[in-house]
This record gives sequence, structure tokens and C-alpha cells, in this order.
Amino acid sequence: MMVAKNDAAHRSLTRQLKDRTVHKTYVALLTGRLKDEAGVIDGAIGRHPKQRKRMAIVEGGRASLTEYRVVRRYVERGAFGAATLVEAHPVTGRTHQIRVHFASLGHPLVGDPVYGKRSGLMGRHFLHAARLAFHLPPDEREWREFEAALAPDLQAALDTLEPAN
Repeated sequence: MMVAKNDAAHRSLTRQLKDRTVHKTYVALLTGRLKDEAGVIDGAIGRHPKQRKRMAIVEGGRASLTEYRVVRRYVERGAFGAATLVEAHPVTGRTHQIRVHFASLGHPLVGDPVYGKRSGLMGRHFLHAARLAFHLPPDEREWREFEAALAPDLQAALDTLEPAN
């Protein structure tokens, strides 16, 4: 989360977001085994044509780009299937972008009732804003990175999973 303390800072942050120079890193746990170790998802996002409360990859949607890399894979265990932990870097900033992009690959976020399904592993979808980096306004001379540890419920969910070799 970014908060501007004054108008000059607000203009600076708004421009950096528009110019895509703000670096955002999210951690997401996906259902199933994602095939590639890293990649780019390029799919235009807009309102779902029939379910207006959802977003989807649609013709005529707004350009959307997400880069990702696999952090760890987890094996199937009991009622819970295989899972893949990824770092996702949204180049653009569309509504539900990470959720929509991974669901489009057939790997929705664990616990996502909108683009996937609820999970007994946790009571919400597994998506965490891990890192935010940008030039400090208003003069933008200093580059700063801010990190946030996983929330306790997300860490607890990971601790119950068995890493794949």
C-alpha cells in the first residue's frame, strides 16, 4: 500500500504507476502443478461477458501482463491435491489480474471461491503482497523496497504441505 503525504508525492506516485516503474511482487499458492518454472502470462482482462461481478480474459479487454517464477512445488497429500507456490510480478495493474491470469492457465489460487473453489486448507484465497519498490517522492532520487512477511494463516497453510523433491 502506498500513501501520498502531499499533492507532489501523489503526482509522483501516480506517474510511477502509470509508467510501470513501481515493482510489485506477490506470493500465490496455485492449485495443481504448474508446468513451467517461469513465464509470462499475456491476456487482456475485462468484465466477464456473463458474470458481471467477475473479470476474465476477453477480446477487447485491457492489456494485462504478469511475469512469474516457481518458488516451490508441493505433492498431493490426502484430500489436498498438488500445489505450486509462485512469485508473481504484475507488470500492469488490472482488477484481479493475478487471480484471473492463473485461473486462465487452469491453476487458480488455492481457496479462491470466485475463480477456483474454496479450500479446506484455509478460509481465503492464498495471495500475499510481499514486496513493493519505487522511487521516493517527490524528487525520486532514492529507490526504496518494502517487504511484508506472510500472514500467519498463509504460513500455517504452507507448513501443512509436503514439498516435492
